[in-house]
Amino acid sequence: MLSFIIGIALAAFIAFVSNIAAFDKDKSFYPTVLIVIASYYVLFAVISGQALIIESLFALIFVALAIVGMHFVPMLIGIALILHALFDLVHPHFIVNPGVPIWWRSFCGGFDLVIGVWVIYQTHKRKTQRQSIS
Repeated sequence: MLSFIIGIALAAFIAFVSNIAAFDKDKSFYPTVLIVIASYYVLFAVISGQALIIESLFALIFVALAIVGMHFVPMLIGIALILHALFDLVHPHFIVNPGVPIWWRSFCGGFDLVIGVWVIYQTHKRKTQRQSIS
């Protein structure tokens, strides 16, 4: 439970700092965050020497979502982050990867959920602002 709370708090902090520093004005910022998040399970597979192919396939799905979201459907980035939170939840039931720390799934799930909701909120806000200008 503590790792979930820490994930939520870290995501809120990163969203806040990224917004204040205007990092999130660059359309590649959150897609890059999604790609980095997706790569961690591949790292854990390398550490354990198991599940590298399946973890890489799932990472590639999230990389594809990041690319499509960045270029065509910005809302997809937030949705993909929330989907990654769901992936964190079901991961141990479908993939055996002993390299994943016991606390990782709850930490990453909390982080992904908050960042995903934030990205959806920011995307909707920007879209609404553009529509009101035109």
